[in-house]
Amino acid sequence: MVRRLRLISGLTLFFYVLTHLLNTALGVVSFSALEAGQEVFVAFWRSLLPTVLLYTALLVHLSLAYYAIFRRESLAMPPLDALRYLFGVLIIPLAALHILGTRLVHEIYGVDDSYLYIVAVQWGFNLRDALQQTLLVLVVWTHGCIGLHLWLRLKRWYPRFAPYGLAAAVLLPTLALAGYLAAGREVLRRVAANPDYIAEILVLSNAPSTAERDDVLALRDGVVIGFFVLLALTLVARLLWRLWQHRQGMVRLSYPGGRRVSVRKGVTILEASRSARVPHASVCGGRGRCSTCRVRVGRGGASLPPPEPEERKVLARVGAAPNVRLACQTAVFADCEITPLLPPAAGPALAQPRAGYLQGDEREIAILFADLRGFTSLSEDRLPYDVVFVLNRYFTAMGTAVEQAGGRIDKFIGDGVMALFGIERGVEVGSRNALEAARRMAEHLEELNRSLAADLPEPLRIGIGLHSGSVIVGEMGYGPATSLTAIGDAVNTASRLEALTKDYEAQLIVSAPLAAHAGIDLAAFPHQQIDVRGRSQPLDIHVLKSALDLPAIAPSAVRAAE
Repeated sequence: MVRRLRLISGLTLFFYVLTHLLNTALGVVSFSALEAGQEVFVAFWRSLLPTVLLYTALLVHLSLAYYAIFRRESLAMPPLDALRYLFGVLIIPLAALHILGTRLVHEIYGVDDSYLYIVAVQWGFNLRDALQQTLLVLVVWTHGCIGLHLWLRLKRWYPRFAPYGLAAAVLLPTLALAGYLAAGREVLRRVAANPDYIAEILVLSNAPSTAERDDVLALRDGVVIGFFVLLALTLVARLLWRLWQHRQGMVRLSYPGGRRVSVRKGVTILEASRSARVPHASVCGGRGRCSTCRVRVGRGGASLPPPEPEERKVLARVGAAPNVRLACQTAVFADCEITPLLPPAAGPALAQPRAGYLQGDEREIAILFADLRGFTSLSEDRLPYDVVFVLNRYFTAMGTAVEQAGGRIDKFIGDGVMALFGIERGVEVGSRNALEAARRMAEHLEELNRSLAADLPEPLRIGIGLHSGSVIVGEMGYGPATSLTAIGDAVNTASRLEALTKDYEAQLIVSAPLAAHAGIDLAAFPHQQIDVRGRSQPLDIHVLKSALDLPAIAPSAVRAAE
């Protein structure tokens, strides 16, 4: 509810500022256009419902800002959040006189606070007011744009439109300030032509008297002082609250690498990380929206309070395991062991819904290993550039064959390839697609050999091993080297079959389990039994001199996984 109120109130205020700047930008056209735009602006925002909505949003947003400061475990925060808070603090001192000198004097003293009156007062009496108004525009707009960015950056479509949004965010205040400057120059031009022009405008606008202006300035000072007094009281209350909670007891969090952090009970895991300066991802800033702060909880997980509905919704969106929690939403009341699941620099892309198996799952899939034969000796007398050129052509051909057959390239190992099939569609579809990939790899290799005939002393040759079985799949690695992969005996067996193609002088070896899953009859090809380390029973295999000899695979079976 708090997040929703903050969002609604913030969007209301942003829309008000947006329409205000659009109105001011009309000053670039002419002073008449500026005043005509103000008539529309005033007619809308000074009607009853928008007025109530605007000032309610202002009070709610300000109150929630104090509440957010009070709740923060640490005042250390990401630079973008720090800038947003800083500009938020500057808004009231900068905007107080502008608000009181327009809407308030209009309501109380009957002042006609037209743009002509405002610009004449700001440019005719004290240019410091004009500079303060310029600074106010930049501060308010930047504060709002940062908040809008932090909200929208988790949307799938946002990266595509962000450059246009940035252009608009720069262009609009520029036009507004240009319109304000043009209006000021117009007033100064009129003053130069008629020294009594300012006095005439003040009379026509029913400007407040000196005593009334002094009252407005005193009220402005009271608002600014009251704002900072409330801010100071909030910080003091925050400190006293933390001291009281500290007396309730401490808990210890254990992080990977043996690091331990002691915090008071009731602190969220993310707050604990930040207070101890432990790098911890949090794209949304701890608002429970992005899921990038999620952690796996080990020892002590049973002591954690159950997730609230909003946290459950986010965890379900990313397919989180039962022992995974959002660090920003999970308060700790006993010692526990946690492991952050994403790197500290994780970006918005990792906040999108993702398949559950990426976090680790046991699945039965098909695995393909392929390796070039004799390429080391083939490349001994070649320039490094030539070796890289040939390998890249080879990897492109093999990778294309795998992807066309609905597979996923796991990795390139030297001059070898590992590919996975059926992670999402199941082992039957995966096995058929793996066979089709082997056939297409043989076709692509023949095409490659024809195109490189003038560059190679002899054609490239490959060996391919195919096997299916139960493996553990998930994203594994460190930092930028993290990728989806599979580990288990089935992977080792597929690698072993690829190596055996040398002994049998064959291009392809297919295990009987994979052929059975694919529903394909390979009885016409030589059949062998081999012993595989880690298996108690021998493994039946089929040996094919060429993968092109494979029976045709039903096209629909392949397209199902593409």
